[in-house]
Amino acid sequence: MDQQHETVLVTGAAGYIGRHVVDALLRRGCQVSVALSSGASYVREDVRVVSQPIFDASCANLYEALGSPDRCIHLAWKDGFSHNAPTHLEMLPSHVRFLQQLINGGIKSISVAGSMHEIGYWEGMVSEDTPANPLSLYGVAKNALRQAALIMAQDSGTSLKWLRGYYLTGDDEHNHSVFSKVAQSAREGKRTFPFTSGLNQYDFIDIEEFADQVAVASLQDEVEGVIECCSGVPVALGEQVDRFISEHGFDIKLERGAYPDRAYDSPCIYGNNAKIQAILQSEGR
Repeated sequence: MDQQHETVLVTGAAGYIGRHVVDALLRRGCQVSVALSSGASYVREDVRVVSQPIFDASCANLYEALGSPDRCIHLAWKDGFSHNAPTHLEMLPSHVRFLQQLINGGIKSISVAGSMHEIGYWEGMVSEDTPANPLSLYGVAKNALRQAALIMAQDSGTSLKWLRGYYLTGDDEHNHSVFSKVAQSAREGKRTFPFTSGLNQYDFIDIEEFADQVAVASLQDEVEGVIECCSGVPVALGEQVDRFISEHGFDIKLERGAYPDRAYDSPCIYGNNAKIQAILQSEGR
């Protein structure tokens, strides 16, 4: 089916990642509908807002109630920046049920936002075959949903893409990362920012590029399963933050060593971007 005639449902569309993914889909001519969590608002007029709650267990045919989309990109997740919030495990059955209802309804394709925190402590490159040993409730819940989703989709005819993300930069107003915190401190006139050693190396990618990877991966069915959406290049956290400070002209310096590195943070972790690069190349990128 031509992308211009495909309907794509995006959950969590009002969130940090979601708004950029919707933009990327619209640039490709997709017909986009968005499902919003309770209390969320959405201002774009060129998308269809779906009023049906996605976690409504009483709905007899949720897929139909959501407009029978061709594809779904499931980004919705509560308390994503609080890694040990109890809601991660409390909400897990709702996420599993939602995906199962879409599959039962006959949806063509589902993409779900994963996270490097599924893996836990790991040194080096992460790929789809890397064993997972999550060390936070967020990671445990995401990992369980990944395992369940892959099993549920196996014999269904639904194409399942698990899009594992790493560290996102950009759009700092809507981010809750260390970059947004540094920017806020600088604007408040603070000259130093208490920091860890900054030596740990992570995989950073700009939110616009990440959203583009999510959109492109979600609109194809040749490459399935776990797809690392990332740069594939490890960079020291301190180096990345210093670069951010320099690029924005902030008069603030990192106070390295003020905080200890978290015990569950890997000294060097980054993604194998071979699958996403193959998808991009097949699109002529």
